[in-house]
Amino acid sequence: MRVLFKSKPKTPVDIVRQTRDLLAFADSPPVDTRESKREEKMAELYKNLREMKVILYGNSDAEPVPEACAQLTQEFFRENTLRLLIKSLPKLNLEARKDATQVVANLQRQQVHSRLISCDYLESNIDLMDILAAGYQDTDMALHYGAMLRECIRHQSVAKHVLESPHMRKFFDYIQIPNFDIAADAAATFKELLTRHKSTVAEFLSKNYDWFFAEYNSKLLESQNYITRRQAIKLLGDILLDRSNSVVMTRYVRSRDNLRIMMNLLRESSKSIQVDAFHVFKLFVANQNKPSDIVSILVANRSKLLRLLGKFKLDKENDQFESDKDQVVKEIAALEPK
Repeated sequence: MRVLFKSKPKTPVDIVRQTRDLLAFADSPPVDTRESKREEKMAELYKNLREMKVILYGNSDAEPVPEACAQLTQEFFRENTLRLLIKSLPKLNLEARKDATQVVANLQRQQVHSRLISCDYLESNIDLMDILAAGYQDTDMALHYGAMLRECIRHQSVAKHVLESPHMRKFFDYIQIPNFDIAADAAATFKELLTRHKSTVAEFLSKNYDWFFAEYNSKLLESQNYITRRQAIKLLGDILLDRSNSVVMTRYVRSRDNLRIMMNLLRESSKSIQVDAFHVFKLFVANQNKPSDIVSILVANRSKLLRLLGKFKLDKENDQFESDKDQVVKEIAALEPK
């Protein structure tokens, strides 16, 4: 007889609705309920988050079912489940935080009727990105909020909001937080913001050129921290060598201060920093409309530069690098003072 009264399996919609109620409970101030009752409800919440993750990712026994994923996604963004989840995250245990982070990441890619409805929701609740970005100031939450933020900025409109927000300036400090894992996570988000959406990034850099590169130079390229310098020069090369940023690149290579920084980085003991600095330095040399002060610096330092480049070898043979280096050497050797 017991089999006849077996409870019906919960649907994806049921799970999301129940999760929403449990998140509201977790976020609300404690009331006079038995501690065991609260633990029971939190355990149920953790179980639901795991079930949502299994629906979206599948497991060793089964692949995700598209229809179930679509139902879950639609119900999740029908009401403020994401807002509740982000607000309640500090009150969850570590495993539940990890599950929640993976659920949010997956939902950014789920389409319902050929639409990324997560993007529509985020555009209407864009203040949630402010909570996630500010999360880098919280040691316990930084990695979870950072991972969520990186997935949300897959959407161009969301990335544009973060780029144009006051949080963008704070990334220069987040990248230098003493906690290595948090600093690395902030650097990964910073890189994603500056490389994923080409046209949005080009517009942002053009509008914010002065303050952005002043911060970039002083806080990152001239940082006392080796890891910070190495990541910064690599990212700078990626930005300036991208065709969509040609206007910004042209402006960057007309600055004597920028050239001075590159020449200093060329003299670093780290081969990886030297190589990445060379890829930016060659842009100054290749510029056919060099300002007179740039030419003067290159001419004044010609013998040192040629000697440095003459000894400059990669660990593995690279024809493109050797060709670029030969061209730079020829250009510098042929320079005449203006």
